[in-house]
Amino acid sequence: MGGCFYVQGEGGDVQGAIAIQNLCKTYRGKRGKRVTALADLNLQVEVGQVFGFLGPNGAGKSTTIKLLLDLIRPTSGVCRLFGADSRDPATRQRIGYLPENPSFYDYLSAEEYLSFVGSAFRLDRSIMAARKGEVLKQLGLWDVRKRAIRTYSKGMVQRLGIAQALLHDPDLLIFDEPMSGLDPLGRALVKSVIRELRQLGKTVFFSTHITADVEAVCDRVGILVGGHLRVVTDVNKILTRGLQGYVVEVITDGGAVSIAEVGKDDLQKELNRFWSEGSRIERIEPIRPDMESYFLSVVQQVEAP
Repeated sequence: MGGCFYVQGEGGDVQGAIAIQNLCKTYRGKRGKRVTALADLNLQVEVGQVFGFLGPNGAGKSTTIKLLLDLIRPTSGVCRLFGADSRDPATRQRIGYLPENPSFYDYLSAEEYLSFVGSAFRLDRSIMAARKGEVLKQLGLWDVRKRAIRTYSKGMVQRLGIAQALLHDPDLLIFDEPMSGLDPLGRALVKSVIRELRQLGKTVFFSTHITADVEAVCDRVGILVGGHLRVVTDVNKILTRGLQGYVVEVITDGGAVSIAEVGKDDLQKELNRFWSEGSRIERIEPIRPDMESYFLSVVQQVEAP
């Protein structure tokens, strides 16, 4: 098994929105056997970043999030949120959290439930009323705000979970599988919300096993496999490395559409040929590994004997 290829913040500065140092979590499993869910995790997430925590099912993503929120205690190691120990209840005021499987008092309406959440954060009534309207509209729930939550679809419940996380305008959003149960329109909506949060200077940390979501919205990504952090890097670095060639779409002199794959060192030569034949260049796209292929290569490297 290989080690972590690159980990930001290891043994260094403990500031930032999230700083994790030497975090470990073990459980006692069947027949008293010790099970390591998380091993020596070091990670730093800067303020204003959208950070994707990517890994297969069972990699330790939810365990990490529960440790960050003090829902469970570590076997060893430290978590800090904006420089404060994550066990300090005062840190909750700056955090919005969406659990992996959100559930609510389903006899309440979305509007009533958000009022309950707002009161837990001691929001002023006038601020609460304004924020409820904002997040309900933002998550596409305004028209169903007075319906009982028990009548909601899974995707609507998921969007309500995000709405309650946003209600008190936190500085850090921690989402555990935020796209779960969403249809394509819901997924697009949530991605738009995450981009808006970035523009507002908020920090977003979300776990997922869906590589396309990371590719679409994240600044940085960490890949967790088998409880070990294997990679931390910029998403752009992944998407711009390893150029393999180009797809060139042309319209010939006779009006036919032709698509060709061109080697990375042959582009100019092929373009000159197309032009000499009277063809019009419609599209040039690079061929390079995407987030999915990169993720699979990391997992396969770990699993290789």
